[in-house]
Amino acid sequence: MTTVEPVADTRTRLLATALRLFAEHGVEGTSLQMIADELGVTKAAVYYHFKTKAEITEAVAEPGIRELDELVVEAAKHRRHGARVDHLLDGFVDLVVRHRVLVALFSSDPGIDAALAKSRHGVEGFKQALISIVAGPEPDVTGRVAAIVAFTGIAMAGGSPDLVEVDDETLRQELVGVGRRLLGRPRRRLNC
Repeated sequence: MTTVEPVADTRTRLLATALRLFAEHGVEGTSLQMIADELGVTKAAVYYHFKTKAEITEAVAEPGIRELDELVVEAAKHRRHGARVDHLLDGFVDLVVRHRVLVALFSSDPGIDAALAKSRHGVEGFKQALISIVAGPEPDVTGRVAAIVAFTGIAMAGGSPDLVEVDDETLRQELVGVGRRLLGRPRRRLNC
């Protein structure tokens, strides 16, 4: 008796495999055949789920992009500036830590930019939304630089292979601390 693997499970495995191969070889260096071989299926089986590598790339990036979009919307709802910044910073760090491999691709692989460009905000839209929440709707140069350095630095550090051995909680604490300093946020008091 043969068991049929559920379509959702095959798709999930395919995306996880694609992400791993993208991280190892880059998006451009990964072929549909490589993904099929790694999964132990035919290329036709990959085509059943996705017609192009671009579709796979978009599907791999979609969870992180969706979470970033939701984070920007939620942060903007806070009335106080400090609450908006804190919500955005904490959420951004959580997203970076949870999606380390994907973030590394966003930081280093131009092949993944197309997926971000097709999102609701697009690359520039996300950048402007982050800057606006942190530095206001018409930020001066100092505010823009601080926001860009903070969020780009957090993303690059979180996805860095140099920090792969750092556990998630430690990395999260360190990234939030650095982000708070870069954005001029007060240190949080620890509850004793």
